[in-house]
Amino acid sequence: MARSEKADLTILSEKGQVVIPAKIRSRMGLKPKTKFLVYECDDAVILKKLKEPDLSKELEVMYKRVDERIAKYGELSNNEINEIIHEHREMKRRSKSQSKNESSP
Repeated sequence: MARSEKADLTILSEKGQVVIPAKIRSRMGLKPKTKFLVYECDDAVILKKLKEPDLSKELEVMYKRVDERIAKYGELSNNEINEIIHEHREMKRRSKSQSKNESSP
């Protein structure tokens, strides 16, 4: 985790809003509507940028697997296609679980 050499000051508004300084937003590529996970740790509040999955990329990976199986074995049944989808989802769950365990504060 990269740390800034010098702290910046920000103030909590009456609505509970905090402004992230511009140079940090720029450096981290934070745009409006960026989502964060918020952690409380002793006297600190930690914001972690939430990485949302690229659904089109995920579909592309699944389609590629289906196309490869069709090229190798011929047409697939609905059950075989559902099995590929199930395998992909299971792989994703395991990957997400591992990432969660690694990034827990």
